[in-house]
Amino acid sequence: MLPYLTNLVKRLAPKIGARAVIEPEWGIAAQIIYKNGVVRSLRMYSLDLNHIASSDIARDKDYAKFFMQKRGYPVAEGKTFFSDSWARAIKSNRTIPYAVKYAKSLGYPLIVKPNSKSQGVDVCLVWSKTELTSALREVFKGDRVAIIERYLPGHDYRIVVLDGEIISAYERIALSVEGDGKNSILALLKQKQKTFIREGRDTKINFSDRRMKIKLRRQGFSFRSILPRGERIYLLDNANLSTGGDSKDVTNTIHPDFKKIAVNLTRDMGLRISGVDIMVTKGDITKNPKNSSYYIIEINAAPGLDHYVTTGKKQKKIVEAMYLKVLKALGKKD
Repeated sequence: MLPYLTNLVKRLAPKIGARAVIEPEWGIAAQIIYKNGVVRSLRMYSLDLNHIASSDIARDKDYAKFFMQKRGYPVAEGKTFFSDSWARAIKSNRTIPYAVKYAKSLGYPLIVKPNSKSQGVDVCLVWSKTELTSALREVFKGDRVAIIERYLPGHDYRIVVLDGEIISAYERIALSVEGDGKNSILALLKQKQKTFIREGRDTKINFSDRRMKIKLRRQGFSFRSILPRGERIYLLDNANLSTGGDSKDVTNTIHPDFKKIAVNLTRDMGLRISGVDIMVTKGDITKNPKNSSYYIIEINAAPGLDHYVTTGKKQKKIVEAMYLKVLKALGKKD
């Protein structure tokens, strides 16, 4: 079975007089060949729409934060820290002991996340030195750079921008289950996974995710706990749809000035297509940002919409119309 975007490109290409040639074993790489001789490439969620260096900077959370802050966009206070091997290579002392001192000065709880991963991988809320060191060691298994940030909770939104136009906007809500008075939290999670499969949503809940166990324990629960009917519990601190989060569409209710922020940020980061992640800590995205408090979490140069598209027929049409525009734009000669 082809990944969502590859399959969509294969289906849409003939509509604009192009054809898609797909690498058959994994289905994540393809070429789109146009009648005018233009050839564009697809790999996972990345299409030849954004320039390579701009995409690379967006993918590096620390670099992206630097340039966003330089252009006047609010970001969370934080700093990078390095694995022992990378710290030696770049001659830095910013390893775990240094991170512990920094965390104490900033104050718990704090967000720990890898610098170059996406989809909420290894993003963790920590409340103590022990949890911090454990989270950093986990990050350093797959990334040589970790970021520690001040924890500023609120409403988490993803705004998708294409060539100066808002394609979609939705609130991202962390993985949760609602009690029924009978089933354990683990059983409810398994039911949720079955619902994802039934809806065609390619989301795999990681039942062995250590972050869920930590969050449950902090709330006085375990996977065996049975919640009272109607009681909702959240199992992760990140709200990515790829880790089982839910979404609430706000495309038609987002305030025009928040639209401008997303459009301007995309342009200022040298991108044509992006997913702008905004945390609104006071108010919500329907209100004027001048009367709200918010910051930019990050900007994604290859926003995957395969989870969003399963949330409704309207969302499916939005995504298909967007990628039809993308394919048309890609077919123009440089």
